[in-house]
Amino acid sequence: MKGSTLRRLAVLFLLLGFSALGAVAATRTTSLHKHTTGVHTARHRTRTTATAASANASLVRDLHSPHHGRGAHTVLAVRRTRLSSRYGERFTASSFADIDNLTLGDVTDGEDPIVRAAALEALGNMNGTALAIDPSSGRILAMVNQKLALSPGAEPCSTIKLSVALAALDEGIVKPDTPVNLGGGYKVNMTYALARSINPYFEVLGRTLGFERVKHYANMFGLGELAGYNIQGEQLGKYPDHELPEAQGGVGRMCSFGESVSMTPLQLGALVAAIANGGTLYYLQHPQTPEEIASFEPRVKRILDIAPIIPDILPGMAGAVSASFGTARSLRSSFTEFPVMGKTGTCSNNGTRYGWFASFANTPSGRIVTVFFLEGGRPTFGPKAAELTGQFYRALWDRNYFQPKAPTAIEASTSSLTGTK
Repeated sequence: MKGSTLRRLAVLFLLLGFSALGAVAATRTTSLHKHTTGVHTARHRTRTTATAASANASLVRDLHSPHHGRGAHTVLAVRRTRLSSRYGERFTASSFADIDNLTLGDVTDGEDPIVRAAALEALGNMNGTALAIDPSSGRILAMVNQKLALSPGAEPCSTIKLSVALAALDEGIVKPDTPVNLGGGYKVNMTYALARSINPYFEVLGRTLGFERVKHYANMFGLGELAGYNIQGEQLGKYPDHELPEAQGGVGRMCSFGESVSMTPLQLGALVAAIANGGTLYYLQHPQTPEEIASFEPRVKRILDIAPIIPDILPGMAGAVSASFGTARSLRSSFTEFPVMGKTGTCSNNGTRYGWFASFANTPSGRIVTVFFLEGGRPTFGPKAAELTGQFYRALWDRNYFQPKAPTAIEASTSSLTGTK
């Protein structure tokens, strides 16, 4: 009996021992699993962090390279702006409209029919206006959606940079290749800043110029006054008499985005025409009958003393279109036959997004100036306006519009007046 009891106790102890060992093993297995999972998670997180860090480092390197225009100190702001524009901002305006409504009320009898047809084709159903100007005389060749073109205008966005660049060059603050420190020792010159539309660069120029000089040049270039001569229905844009409050960005914000400024497509067109023709700011005229075309005479508003500095601004305007990083490179998706120079602009206000592109080109038949201005939602922005401009030039090219023509008497007299050919 005793031996049997002892044997039973021995078996029981063995079973308890195996159970305990199993529990220990299970505990160790669970612990090992947790440890392994933790290591895997940690490694995954490390890889994810490393990937993000690598991406950020790549972005910083990219922006620090000689071919790019923002320093590391602007990377966070750039990323936030992109995220905000893509996800945070809500747009209530439509980017599209019925073409018949867009052109309702347009007076077209005195316009160049080929130019108008090309502008209509390019604009399509985008909610906007298209303007074409002969810079040698100030004559408006076509104006699609005249209600919008003659309205009080809108924030000029980055197209204001043209005025600021000319002011800084004229004042001798910079030359086109002068490196401007944007913070952290990173420097950018004007040619690249125009092509890439670098906001901090123009904020620095604006603060260096000061509000009074910035306003003086803007007014001299035609902002804040009517651009046309007896154009019925034209309304006045505005240039404020006081600097934007510092809390809202001050003069720097005015010079990078045109905040608090209202500019019309005609005002921008007149300024770009003056750049294209060597410095003559013409009153824009919109003949409305064949008789008015026959009796047309250019009217000079003022001669701008910018001829010596125009060559300094042109490489940046050309780079906006021709460079792989230029803000208007989308123009080349449909047109590459001759160089186009211009400036884009994108910004928004109260749920409406604006897209600007102003340009001029040396065509085989002379120079032509264009302004495409779009209003709407997310599909509306400066590069889209540039894309439509490329389609405009393509439509004219396909219609053989740029075949050299014999100059008219008016064109000949204008050329002698401005020294252009």
